[in-house]
Amino acid sequence: MNLTGVRVAVTGASGFCGSVVARAAEAAGARVWCLGRRPGPVGRHVPWDASRQVPDLAGADVVVHLAAAVGDPVPGPAAERAYRAVNVDGTARLLDAVGDRPLVWVSSASVYRPGGAGPVDEEHPVDGQLTAYGRTKAAGERLALAAGAVVLRPRAVYGPGDPHLLPRLLAARRGRWLPVPGPDVWLSLTAVENLADACLAASAWPGGAYNVADDRPYSRDAVLRGVLAATGSPARLAHLPVGLANAAATVATTVARLTRRPPLLTRYAVDQLARGVVLDIGRARARGYRPDRTFDDYLGHLGG
Repeated sequence: MNLTGVRVAVTGASGFCGSVVARAAEAAGARVWCLGRRPGPVGRHVPWDASRQVPDLAGADVVVHLAAAVGDPVPGPAAERAYRAVNVDGTARLLDAVGDRPLVWVSSASVYRPGGAGPVDEEHPVDGQLTAYGRTKAAGERLALAAGAVVLRPRAVYGPGDPHLLPRLLAARRGRWLPVPGPDVWLSLTAVENLADACLAASAWPGGAYNVADDRPYSRDAVLRGVLAATGSPARLAHLPVGLANAAATVATTVARLTRRPPLLTRYAVDQLARGVVLDIGRARARGYRPDRTFDDYLGHLGG
């Protein structure tokens, strides 16, 4: 994609996904504004605290919004308030500043109602989320969609520098075993490079929601075994009953409430691993989305 001379504002550009998008925009010839509390990897830093400020978008032609409160916190009012301040109220402040500029608002497949069979398309119900993150991302994207933005819904973004997926996986090992809930399932994952390609192309798409993910789904167990092998871990998979995993998550969440530390395991994490979720990316494909990075590419990076 050629973005020569286009002025692209990337919010959350110091984060995992935002930094990749900012670099990709610069590589495509764009002039990049990195909005956030910390400088991004390229371009000009524009300070912005999404929890309390209206961003300065002066001079920007296109806005890609990735700033978000993310994670799987201890459930409760405090978490809801903190996540809402960024993911909902921050979106409202952003929309005040965007005006008629093209806006790509990066959401998450976590907004979809859990359950259901078959590939999940953009018409799947958006309710019943299991976490403050999912609920507030759903509320934020409703504002963005009402304003005519393009909303992207990736699932389980991974890649070099990933601070979430791989570290959590490796932290879950118990000696020579990696516990996993239930039998093998098929999952959609999203390479961060594929997400970045979608972010830069989507400013020319019609407003609305679009699933983005890798070209094909993956076997969960094959992914886990691949990561263990690429990182030199001797651990093997230990399949646990889903009910037992949920009971352990309930105990861990109770302990976390008492200690005020992040839970070691949550029902959301169990659901993410135990329930097969395959995204239908046909709507994005119809706009020219062609994800060419795969999980094997990432394993090659880990093994290198």
